[in-house]
Amino acid sequence: MLADTGPAIIVAQFILCAGVIGVCGTRLSTLADRLADRGGFGEALTGGVLLGAATSLSGSVLSVSAALNGDANLALSNAYGGIAVQTLFLAVADITYRRANLEHAAASAQNMLQGSLLICLLALLLAASYSPEWTLFGIHPATPVLLGGYAYGIYLVGHVRQFPMWQPKRTGETRTDVPEEKNRRRSLVGLLLSFCVLGLILGLSGWYMQLIARSFVEVTGINATIVGALFTSVATSLPELVTTLAAVRRGALTLACSGILGGNTFDTLFAAFSDTAYRGGSIYHAADPMLLFWIAISMLMTSVLIMGMMVREKRGIANIGFESFLVIVFYCVGVGVLLAQRL
Repeated sequence: MLADTGPAIIVAQFILCAGVIGVCGTRLSTLADRLADRGGFGEALTGGVLLGAATSLSGSVLSVSAALNGDANLALSNAYGGIAVQTLFLAVADITYRRANLEHAAASAQNMLQGSLLICLLALLLAASYSPEWTLFGIHPATPVLLGGYAYGIYLVGHVRQFPMWQPKRTGETRTDVPEEKNRRRSLVGLLLSFCVLGLILGLSGWYMQLIARSFVEVTGINATIVGALFTSVATSLPELVTTLAAVRRGALTLACSGILGGNTFDTLFAAFSDTAYRGGSIYHAADPMLLFWIAISMLMTSVLIMGMMVREKRGIANIGFESFLVIVFYCVGVGVLLAQRL
């Protein structure tokens, strides 16, 4: 533990760790785009599974480490807060993309399916919290269901790519997933090794971030739910912000959206991993009930994003789509309610 150090040292370590996570995330975005072209997986599947899982490693390790130490609030608030803030990052990316509304340009069946899967898994987390507190070997029945639902949902995303039954209408602003020829000539093994090394660094950063967060709670006395939902979740989500903005800058819009939606879907598994690591019974029942409100906010934000991809408004409020505007509003409301209830 780092509790013996002063608050200034803890904050400095927090910033340094967040910086490492952000730098690794920048490189991961480029590697994921190249792997999508070299491996022939497509941006949506690569962003949703490979990039989403890799950029979520630091957050996953943080939640599991916190659960192992018996801190259910930090474990789940980091997971649920990460889903909400990463959805907010899509609105930020929309602001930076000036040609058209991002959801209009990047609309695809795969992205909408990933968003729908995310809502299903979030609903399962809500149901787990209200279900009887049954466990087998300390694991709640919702945990294997969550893992199975994720696996089946990813299978469907791949199936939709191979055998599409319908496609969004092409417009002048639509950016399709077209592989770059130069990426096809790169070494697949080299790309995968680089990707794994960066992923390992992110995982170690997440473990150390958990130590910093617990020390911060002890030194300052701030509620662990607030620290997880508003601080560690943002810090461990920096790769998603960096990779999303980098992908938008390169024109890989499908990768940008799928990286967020896929990363959020993977983040729901933080709860499953944490429940397995938590030895005090069902982690869904041990955590702060306020986190259920945070799940509902994330469901609202994701639902609005899917609506935006279906309506495909080219420009809206402040030159962004209505969905990005509402996502920002919902996140701010969620932060306000959390602070009002727990400060």
